Amino acid sequence: MRQFGLIGFPLSHSFSKGFFTEKFLKENIADVQYENYPIDTIHAFSSVWENTNLEGLNVTIPYKKEVIAFIQHPSSVVSAINACNCIRKFNNELYGYNTDVVGFEKSILPLLKPSHNKALILGTGGAAAAVEWVLQKLAIPYQMVSRNPSAIASKFNAPVLSYQALNEDIVHEHTLIINTSPIGMYPHVQEAPMMPYEAIGSGHYLYDLVYNPTETLFLTKGKEKGAVIKNGLDMLHLQALESWAIWNAATPPIQ
Repeated sequence: MRQFGLIGFPLSHSFSKGFFTEKFLKENIADVQYENYPIDTIHAFSSVWENTNLEGLNVTIPYKKEVIAFIQHPSSVVSAINACNCIRKFNNELYGYNTDVVGFEKSILPLLKPSHNKALILGTGGAAAAVEWVLQKLAIPYQMVSRNPSAIASKFNAPVLSYQALNEDIVHEHTLIINTSPIGMYPHVQEAPMMPYEAIGSGHYLYDLVYNPTETLFLTKGKEKGAVIKNGLDMLHLQALESWAIWNAATPPIQ
């Protein structure tokens, strides 16, 4: 049986196993299994491979950066943004990819308007690096927002603000606001990124990479102000399909 899966911690929020299990059933894909592998430290990464016949893994919070140290062949995108969320084992070596960039770009475009021409990226983890990559490709200026700006300022190609520095003028000016942090993710559904939501209006587009719950408090607050909102479920599906294509290619593709 072919084996694939997901590593991260915790994994109670993730829909990946359900997505792939349903895909295998609908498409009559036999002898394939997708399982969750919650590991509470990256040091357990090697044992996941040693104790299974895994051909590929997805990677989620908090290991998208840490896992790169175990990859023999990181893609050019992984090397550029220092974040990996898809691994393929081939000839007993590990190839690393970032399918978040594909999923995010394809999922954000349908609701994106020319007026969404300045962005705030909330959070500075591996997912934020993928979002940054896409915004650069789309030529949308952006600023990062972090709980600890001084610690991560050198890791990104844009100014880094603190949440405390987000005032109404900044929020009003940045009509695209993307939450890449886990704030508001199940079970912490009563939490939302700290920002002046009163500055949000109908010209804003709020995108949350969180998809569980389907409408986070961040999105609810934006919707109440008339903003366009979208969660990360489409992104999850699109990046998962890209992972499946990578795992099934005759040889590891170039990214």
